[in-house]
Amino acid sequence: MKKKTGFTLAEVLITLAIIGIVAAITLPSLLVNVNEKAWDAQKKALHARLAQAIGQMNALGGYGTYTEDEDGTATTDTAAESFILDALSKVYKINNVCGPDKLSSCGIPSKITTLDAVSEINFPTNMKGLNEKLLNGNHVSGEDGDMADTKAAAFETVNGESIAVFYNPLCSSDTTANHYTQNKMCVNFVYDLNGSEGPNQVGKDVGFITAFYNKNPVVVAPIPYNTDYKSVVRQYTETEGEIDAPTACKTMGEDLRLPDRDEAASLFVNAPLINLGESTSYYWSGSVISLGTSGLAWDQGFYDGGRNRIIRSGTKYVRCLRR
Repeated sequence: MKKKTGFTLAEVLITLAIIGIVAAITLPSLLVNVNEKAWDAQKKALHARLAQAIGQMNALGGYGTYTEDEDGTATTDTAAESFILDALSKVYKINNVCGPDKLSSCGIPSKITTLDAVSEINFPTNMKGLNEKLLNGNHVSGEDGDMADTKAAAFETVNGESIAVFYNPLCSSDTTANHYTQNKMCVNFVYDLNGSEGPNQVGKDVGFITAFYNKNPVVVAPIPYNTDYKSVVRQYTETEGEIDAPTACKTMGEDLRLPDRDEAASLFVNAPLINLGESTSYYWSGSVISLGTSGLAWDQGFYDGGRNRIIRSGTKYVRCLRR
């Protein structure tokens, strides 16, 4: 007679316990990866839709009314809400519009976590709250345009996204000269892909899209990496073994790249949401003006908003984007 073999009850229970432990360890990370891929796809689709809509507008500046009294206090501020109702809604399907002080009615969370996952901050409700350096004042020297401290308005999309709008009705057109980027920003969207539901963190369900230049606008949606490169580098170098700015991004991840000059400007506009790096310094962009070590490329200041054409052999910080 052949002896029958099988598992004892104890062995089955031990096996199930091991499977449960492994699942408990791996399942959360798998769910995070699935969520992040879904968010990335939704971000790209949202960017494409908003870029297409803004491309249909004749100009981005001039909507609404914004006036101040002598001490700088706003007496009339219909800018952001008017931009949504009178401009954006004509070219983009919107479910619900919420004026200043009613952002939560459109699903905007009261607090969000910054990209570095270290700080929880109040959701900004005006231009100064978005980034007080937008109102430095020195950015208008020798240039047309200015930056108004307008209040944010918000709207909900048919896809369930909640989007706060920070609008500058005084924005200017592009220039190839060195200049400050504040008055080139026309509208900045800070979105939450699933409304007030969690995790409400920048880089996950929260992000930003920025439109620059009153005429011939450029719409960018940078997704920043969660850390800067460890040291300053050159934008271009001919020295063997020396890492340049584009290579610095690749050393941190094959899917990382340098921002172009408008993406870098968007990072400045939304710098407090990122909460990373040397905020008093200048960073390289990937926008090259002329080739070679003695050629020029654009940089972006996170201290004052300045954007300059700089010799590529100089050294600056590097902040990379996810592709």
